[in-house]
Order: sequence, then structure tokens, then C-alpha cells
Amino acid sequence: MFSNWFLKSFRILLLPFALLFGLVVVIRNWLYDKNILKSASFGLPLIGVGNLSVGGTGKSPMVELLLRHLKDHHKVATLSRGYKRKTKGYALASENTTAIEIGDEPMQFYKKFPDVPIAIGEERLVAIPQLLHDRPQTQVIILDDAFQHRAVKAGLNILLTDYGNLFTRDFFLPTGDLRDSRSSYKRADIIVVTKCPANLSAEEKQSIIREIDPQKGQDLYFTTIAYGTPYHITSHDTVTIDEETEVLLVTGIANPKPLKNFLEERLGTYHMMHYNDHHIFSIDDWRDIRLKFDKMEAPKKLVLTTEKDAMRLLKFSAEIDGMPFYVMPIEHKFLFDEEPYFLKRVTGFIENFKNPI
Repeated sequence: MFSNWFLKSFRILLLPFALLFGLVVVIRNWLYDKNILKSASFGLPLIGVGNLSVGGTGKSPMVELLLRHLKDHHKVATLSRGYKRKTKGYALASENTTAIEIGDEPMQFYKKFPDVPIAIGEERLVAIPQLLHDRPQTQVIILDDAFQHRAVKAGLNILLTDYGNLFTRDFFLPTGDLRDSRSSYKRADIIVVTKCPANLSAEEKQSIIREIDPQKGQDLYFTTIAYGTPYHITSHDTVTIDEETEVLLVTGIANPKPLKNFLEERLGTYHMMHYNDHHIFSIDDWRDIRLKFDKMEAPKKLVLTTEKDAMRLLKFSAEIDGMPFYVMPIEHKFLFDEEPYFLKRVTGFIENFKNPI
């Protein structure tokens, strides 16, 4: 409680820096809006998935949802920045690449969809032609975390905002979590409010719709988190977690609160080791995890992590093989039976795409 109060107070003190950052963002957007800074278009459907804030809105599960529904009907590829990787430039994932080389999220995509071209590159304007050179049969590219990257113009922009931290109630970094102006939501074609309560009422849904005020032509949807069955990080065997299970939660993601709430509803007790977002686990971290786990005394005990964290922990697979070390999968679940309408908007964009060049 005290630490949260201190953090909020400290961030308020940084308001001058937030105002300066916001001014820079507003000017940059104005230059693009006036076509002083140019946005490039490409001769194939580009789908951008992004947000206005820093992390924690569910971009990776959204990319995976799109891949699951598109890959059997279109030759689809993804392009990500490869955040926090130790390499630079363009690369295409292969069976020999690691999360250190391409980033945890692209590695996660490749593990789940090995037949889909998974590319990385900081400069998408440069990386897209390279991807098309390597995979000339590509028909659709999903741009991961690309809403602010206006040098490339996506034909369909999907904007995500967290129910617990709607962009309408947020402010610029570092006082708030916004890295883009709130008015930028008008550039989106689809807005998805993520991480909603599973029992979100129709009344609250309408209240949020009024608050966001979608523009003409914008679709607005609501999703909740759906957790799957935990599977072993190396063997992929599954396990059931119940109130008799003692869990050590190891995570380095932006917003672990939904997963914590999920565990609190099902377990008598659990322990947590929380690291910074996209944390690169060291051998010392591994020793700490192992020491913490060994001190747990319940007959049924296990370590649990997220899919993104698992990509950065696989380098310890030799040590993990003999441990009950499990991964918790996550998906978006659309509320109010609206997933078919969302998918129809996406597939309609692809099927009716007209080359802007």
C-alpha cells in the first residue's frame, strides 16, 4: 500500500517531463497528419496490433489469435521489433534462433506457429521488403506493436486498451503510462478493451463505449483473459492446479495482476518472484528460483511462469528437465459473443484489399 502511494506520488512529481514528452508526441503526430513526415504503404494487407500505453494490454495473445484464424486461409507472416533482444537489424526466426537473438514474443510466436514466417526488425520500412524477399509468397503481414510506428501505414489498425487502465483515464509518461496521445485512438479501425471481468455487464459495456466515444467506422469489442491448462516447459505434459498445490509464480511481464488474481481464487497460498518486464534471466536468478522452490514444503508443489517468460527461461532447460516447471497459456476470449464480428472485419479487410500503390 505504502509503496504504491509512494510510486504514484513520485510519478506526479515528474509531471513537467510528462508534459514535455507529450508535446514532442503531439508535434510528431501533427507532422504525420499534415504529410510533412511521410508514411509508406505496401502492396499487400498490413494489420497493425498495438496500444497507446507501455505494455500489458495483451498484444501477443491478439497476434496469436489472428494467426490461428488466418494461417489456414492466407499466407501470413508477422513482423516485430524484437524488444530487448541482444541483436540488431532484420532477422527471420528459425529452429536455431533463441529469445536472446529475436526477443521473447517473436520466439513465442515461432514456437507456436513454426510454419509461419516470424520476422524481426526495428525499422519496419526496411524490414518489410526484406521479409517479402525471403518469403515472396507472403499475402498478409501482422505488425506487432506498430501503432506508433507511423513510417509504415497499416491498412487495418487494431488498438488494445486495458480495462483496468483505459487510455481515456491515462496520461503521458512518466507520470502516466501513455506513449502516445489519447486522441490517437481515432487512427484505429478496431478498438479492443482487454482484460475485462468475465461477467462484465451490458450496462458497464455501454458506459465504456460512451467514454471511449468510437468514431464513425470504428468497431469496439471487449475481451477477457482465458487461461488454459498449464503445460511443462520442456516436456509439454499438462498438470491440474488445485487448492492443495503450492505454487511459485515466476514472472517478468508488465502486468502480472490478472494472473495473481487467477491464482488467488484457486489456491490456498502461492509465492511470487516478480522481475521487470522482458527481464533477461541470469544464472543468479535461476539459483534464486531453485532455492525458493526447494524451501517450499507442500507435497504437491510446482513453479509456474508465463509463456513470454518461458522463452527466456528455456536456456536453463537442462536444469529444468527434472523439475515441475510449468507454463500458463493465455488467450483472448471475446465477450457478448462478438468474436465472429471481429474476425469478419479482419478477413473482410484482407479479401477486399486494394493496392494503394
